[in-house]
Amino acid sequence: MFYVYILHSTHDGDYYIGSTTDLKRRFKEHTDGAVFATKSRRPLILLYYEAYKTEELARKRESQLKLRGQARTQLLKRLKHK
Repeated sequence: MFYVYILHSTHDGDYYIGSTTDLKRRFKEHTDGAVFATKSRRPLILLYYEAYKTEELARKRESQLKLRGQARTQLLKRLKHK
């Protein structure tokens, strides 16, 4: 399985979007400070994830969310209302 995930930084209130084949391992890397992009933004919360059968589909979805377009806006709006 391939995963697309969204982390929320409680430090700066921003979001980080990524993809991986091992969600538990990757989240631990983020929380341990082993990922440069999120090291200074800890603590982090795993806000959301989606699972895909192929890497191609996961990468496509990750790109859609990173473009800060309608897909990202709608998803974050939906998550805030939960």
